[in-house]
Amino acid sequence: MSHIRGRFHKAADKSVTEYTASISFDRRLYRHDIAGSIAHAKMLAKQGIISDKEAETIINGLAAIREEIEQGKFQFKPELEDIHMSIEARLREKVGEVGGKLHTARSRNDQVALDLRLFTKEAISETIVKLKEFQQALISLAEVNKGVIMPGYTHLQPAQPVLLAHHLLAYFEMLQRDIDRFNDCLRRTDVMPLGSGAVAGVAYNIDRDFLARELGFGQISQNSIDTVSDRDFVLEYEAAASLCMMHLSRLAEEIILWSSAEFNFIELDEAYTTGSSIMPQKKNPDVAELVRGKTGRVYGRLMAWLVTMKALPLSYNRDMQEDKEGFFDTVDTLLSTLEVFTGMVKTLRVKAENTEQAARQGYILATDLADYLVKKGEAFRTAHNIVARLVSYAMEKGKSFSELSPGEYKEFSPLFGEDVYSISLESSVAARDVIGGTAPKRVAEALSRAKKIISSFKNPSP
Repeated sequence: MSHIRGRFHKAADKSVTEYTASISFDRRLYRHDIAGSIAHAKMLAKQGIISDKEAETIINGLAAIREEIEQGKFQFKPELEDIHMSIEARLREKVGEVGGKLHTARSRNDQVALDLRLFTKEAISETIVKLKEFQQALISLAEVNKGVIMPGYTHLQPAQPVLLAHHLLAYFEMLQRDIDRFNDCLRRTDVMPLGSGAVAGVAYNIDRDFLARELGFGQISQNSIDTVSDRDFVLEYEAAASLCMMHLSRLAEEIILWSSAEFNFIELDEAYTTGSSIMPQKKNPDVAELVRGKTGRVYGRLMAWLVTMKALPLSYNRDMQEDKEGFFDTVDTLLSTLEVFTGMVKTLRVKAENTEQAARQGYILATDLADYLVKKGEAFRTAHNIVARLVSYAMEKGKSFSELSPGEYKEFSPLFGEDVYSISLESSVAARDVIGGTAPKRVAEALSRAKKIISSFKNPSP
């Protein structure tokens, strides 16, 4: 820390240097820091604050430093605290005192805000791309199995028959909402902070519009105090990531259930399962379990940062250095989860005969029997009561609905006729012919809509 301890008479204690250093994790911002510095140098020259020759020397030095980092030749020093001072110190080593002019008209406060916003824009773009890839995997699985019937559940109890494709497309809708949230986050992240200085703005004739254009920002921040203390965009990403991980965790839970011997609805590819150290027969859904487990990890990062920010007075405080490690971990966790989950969904096999057999068990067509009576003129509440008593009777006799005789049906209502035996899994799903329903026609429309959404996708520019 000696490079910025001019008003102090003693060096920082070694433990303080190590405790306050962030270079171990913020080094991954090197590209964003150098891009911001190059744009800043160009602007300083354009405004006559430094000469064109000085700007050229600085820019060439920064480009050389970027190459050193990418080739693994750059030496990161803890005593230089962070990526910003590390690059600036190396720049001065390479080009001399002219390198010290780069920091004219900016502070580390707005520099950090810039780097993090550039990183977040890239992270959002990559996240949305991977969400779209996952959506495509769901569409493909639904398309291959669009005629497969399975039990629809409430309270994890068989409720009504649905098409498996309809069930899978529920997750498509969840992911689309996630994409909308990340796009909305991108709009508020896309704000150029340079020019805010440490807290009050800068006392130089800078061109913030030029900086925004150079760095690809659509907006310019409007209040310097807010700008250097704002990490809402980090929280928004983490909140959107938490919701997204919640959706992935719900599907992971279902995959774990469906792949169990008790359900046996799907077969997971061996590449996405593991064995047991002592039980040779095991084929464990470890990937899905880790998706479920890592969801809590992402939630924790969100809560940690909310708690950190909740009591910080304006403007910048060193507490805010804690924004990066948790945020980077959230981004890495979500991106890797989407990638591995997409592969798992692409390779799983549906056991259609088992899903349909499960749907045929029990009394899953009870609602259809009630609807049958309603269409014959019975009030729904009365019809519901009649079928509830019919279910109790059938259970006592150990019979399915199809095994009940016409006479047995008529004991519960004279409205039951021979046509009651036409009620089936197929007729049940076909009857739900409403927008958003599970009828084959409606699911085909939903698949078509999903494909159009995917085909019209344009990757948001970071």
